[in-house]
Amino acid sequence: MQLMLTAIVFSTFLWWFSTGIIFYLNARPVHTFRWSMLAATLVLAAALYGLWTSAASTTVSSAFVSFSCGLLIWGWHTMSYYMGIVTGPRKAPCPASCSGWMRFVYAASTGLYHELAIIVTVILMAWLTWDQPNQVGLWSFILLWLMHVSAKLNVFLGVRNLNIEFIPKRLQYLTTYFRQAPMNLLFPFSVTAGTIITVLLTQQAMNAEAASFSEVGFILLASLLALAVIEHWFMILPIPAETLWRWSLNSSKSSAVSRPSSDTLSSSRRRDADPAITSLPEHQG
Repeated sequence: MQLMLTAIVFSTFLWWFSTGIIFYLNARPVHTFRWSMLAATLVLAAALYGLWTSAASTTVSSAFVSFSCGLLIWGWHTMSYYMGIVTGPRKAPCPASCSGWMRFVYAASTGLYHELAIIVTVILMAWLTWDQPNQVGLWSFILLWLMHVSAKLNVFLGVRNLNIEFIPKRLQYLTTYFRQAPMNLLFPFSVTAGTIITVLLTQQAMNAEAASFSEVGFILLASLLALAVIEHWFMILPIPAETLWRWSLNSSKSSAVSRPSSDTLSSSRRRDADPAITSLPEHQG
């Protein structure tokens, strides 16, 4: 039980702290991005190497190593996206008259290269760990990706809290593809599916041999998915998610992160008032 608690605390802290570091670096002046991405790319290379070398091991420590590598690899993609380096072909606000399927296409094109890079990374990680017993890092990355896509779709369809405080000014055009609403039809399915899989992973951890690789691996994945589900709930509950990372958002005096301008918000409100936009294909990032 003590090892399971250690795994839960480790997963939670690594998720929270690494996310805060990314927010902090993204809020720095643009001229620092080159060095931040260079450091992040070195970390990415080390994480891929760690994923590969730990794949054949089924010790408790190798589960922690593989899991950490998965999160660090994911962190590179998150940083490159919010720094505006790997995004998509469309870098413009959504036209005020756009609705329905075209609005979805435009929204998807803002992050197309980001999603393609993630797919390539999944293939690379699968190749590095192919036919090996330690798949914890690969599955941690895949779970983060799936919940990331779910969050993007929910923000697109409409949620109460858009968390625009996390959107850098250089990506402010993304907010024009968001929609504010009490909830959307996809949200219950997202949190229900995430909760069910979390319970199943927890059951696997409880049924595994105590203090074993399997127990630690499953509880690390279950903890990560539970955190992603909690993040989803932050979208509709009257709880500001920014309080979790206020230290990283307030630590920089740069204006790189700010609320959308009044013009952007008024444009968004005009689209929200359009009844044709209330029935869109479904699916943060």
